[in-house]
This record gives sequence, C-alpha cells and structure tokens, in this order.
Amino acid sequence: MRTSLDHWLPLAERTGIVGDAVGWHDRLVRAYGEPQRAYHSLQHLEECLGVLDEAKGLMQQPDLIEMALWFHDAVYDPKSVENEVISAQMAVEALGDGETAREVARLILLTKSHQPGVGPDDAWIIDIDLAIFAQSPERVLEYEQQIRAEYAWVAEAVYREKRAEVLRGFLAREPIYRTPWARERFETRAKENLRVLIGGLADA
Repeated sequence: MRTSLDHWLPLAERTGIVGDAVGWHDRLVRAYGEPQRAYHSLQHLEECLGVLDEAKGLMQQPDLIEMALWFHDAVYDPKSVENEVISAQMAVEALGDGETAREVARLILLTKSHQPGVGPDDAWIIDIDLAIFAQSPERVLEYEQQIRAEYAWVAEAVYREKRAEVLRGFLAREPIYRTPWARERFETRAKENLRVLIGGLADA
C-alpha cells in the first residue's frame, strides 16, 4: 500500500519529522480509520498519493506536497469547520515549527478553499484533492455515497439542496483543475461526473 510504513519513513526522514516517525505513522493511519469517516479515509489518502506519484516529476517540492497530503485530513469531524486548521497544527507539531512545517501547514489550508495561493506547487495539492471527480463512474458514485454517510445526521431534503450547491460550485470553476497536467487528464470527465451527481440529487 502507498500508505505503508515503508513509504512513510523515507519521506519522514527527508522532511524532518520530529520525534518518533513510526509513532506518527501509526497515529495518522489510526486517524484515517476513525468511524466517522466514510470518504475521508485511508482510501482517499491512497488515491491522493497515487495521483501524486504520477505527477511528482512536474512539482518543484513534491515532498512537501506529499507530507501535506498525509496530514490534510488528519483531523476530520463532519460537523466542524476547523478540520484543516487543526490538521495543519498537527503537521506543525510533527515537523517542528520551522520553514518546512509552516509551508506544509499552508498547503494543507489550501484544501479548505481549493484556491491556490502564490506558491509554485499550490495548484497541485488542490488538483490532487479534487481528482476524485474524474474517476470512473462507479468510483464517483461510491464517493457520493460515502459523503452522504458522513452527513447521515442531515435530513435528506436539506442534504440534497446543500450538496447540490457544493457540487455546482465545483462545476462552475473554469477550469476545475489548475495545472495543465490535471486539466488534460481530468477536466472533461470531472464535468461529466459532476453533472450526473447534480442530476441525481435533483431527481428524487
């Protein structure tokens, strides 16, 4: 698995994890396995790291993107609006309060707004996080079911209205993906999938 300890330890060494790297791996894996997660799980992290591996040769600092991906959903409570902030704080704890830690934390915070800042690799973490929209129709349907499971406490009519609003927001992005690499591979399929998902929410 891409999230295995064998993959994590070299990254931890290159980026300067403070303290017990094995312990941090265990903490992260356990976090992504928490019961409130259906989509924001180890499966999502595996998929993100898979996309990273395809494109990392095009990034200026792929190790920082990879570390940010590991931590970007380290804290996930579907009822909270502070997940990215607390996840970024956890990354700073793991990496020490230096330049690397601050940059990883900044990258993590981009996954809340999905709007890049001024960093040369900013668009990459956003495109990787949104790559789910361009997967197979079967996987995208599974993804949508997983999101619904995470918001099981929301009434169906309210959920459909708010979820459609979120998906229409992604569809309205021109383009959805900010890097040429992702646009070429993902843009057309993502728009098709988003239209299907939005239509499905309106049908019931």
